Amino acid sequence: MGHHVEVRKAVAVPLSVLGAGVAGIAYASIIERNWFRLRRFDVPVLEPGQRPIRILHLSDLHLTPGRKRLINWVRSLDALRPDLVVNTGDTIAHPDAIPAYLHAVEPLLARPGVFVYGSNDLYAPRFKNPARYLWRTSKRDVLRHEPSLPWEELGASMTAAGWLDMNNRVARLKVGDLDVHVGGIHDSHINRDRYDEIAGPAPADADLRLGVMHSPEPRNLTRFAMDGYQLLLAGHTHGGQLCVPFYGALVTNCGIDRARAKGLHRHTTAWLHVSAGLGTSPYSPVRFACPPEATLLTLIARPPKRRGTSTPEVR
Repeated sequence: MGHHVEVRKAVAVPLSVLGAGVAGIAYASIIERNWFRLRRFDVPVLEPGQRPIRILHLSDLHLTPGRKRLINWVRSLDALRPDLVVNTGDTIAHPDAIPAYLHAVEPLLARPGVFVYGSNDLYAPRFKNPARYLWRTSKRDVLRHEPSLPWEELGASMTAAGWLDMNNRVARLKVGDLDVHVGGIHDSHINRDRYDEIAGPAPADADLRLGVMHSPEPRNLTRFAMDGYQLLLAGHTHGGQLCVPFYGALVTNCGIDRARAKGLHRHTTAWLHVSAGLGTSPYSPVRFACPPEATLLTLIARPPKRRGTSTPEVR
């Protein structure tokens, strides 16, 4: 009799673990993956007396045509009335996703906007072990020479609406009452970034100097900061995507540290915002302890400097 009780206990433990695992996967793939949230940060980067502006930061939608809940949620963000929309790439994940994306951002396209590409705007996702997310770097995308997604059509559709293509380019635009200088680079983890093409001190007479990129590689972040850019926006990390509660991201899939896998931080003299993004690869459709997000950044005036103080540098 005692032997049978021990056997039942031995079987019950693995079954309970299996049940918890199935429940966890169901939560991560059905609930949290579709639990979109808006994050808000105030960024003290403007000169005293300048009127605040709002920047809506979108990233990593990895959009497929059937994601209607995500499409409708992005459409609703126009109610925030942002002064500028910034898309930091990995927008599509399917060759037929451009009409769905244009429907998602249709209200926002009437506002000033800028964009850069991520690797997944060029290269279609492929099946892989979802757990491989915990150690992949996406460097293998460099080995795929011919893009398989309509990235040029994607870019043309945004520029036709008035958004600026910032892949290895600089531009000047009016945002609210501010004269904004923007510098951007293509995706570094597929070796398409060309910072040398935009290098040099950002214009000191601009009210705001904004740097945009897909992957927050520290070498590029540092160059932006050294050239005088005040605010840097990036995505790519998915915030870690599979996180541990009260611990955070396990990986970032790029050179940035885990503590800055998402959110607002400092990088030397610049402010840095890394978006956890809104989507996932269709072949890894899970998020845990890292809900999908868009961010509304309200740029406000810096507090006056006190004599004998300087801005701290954080790397």
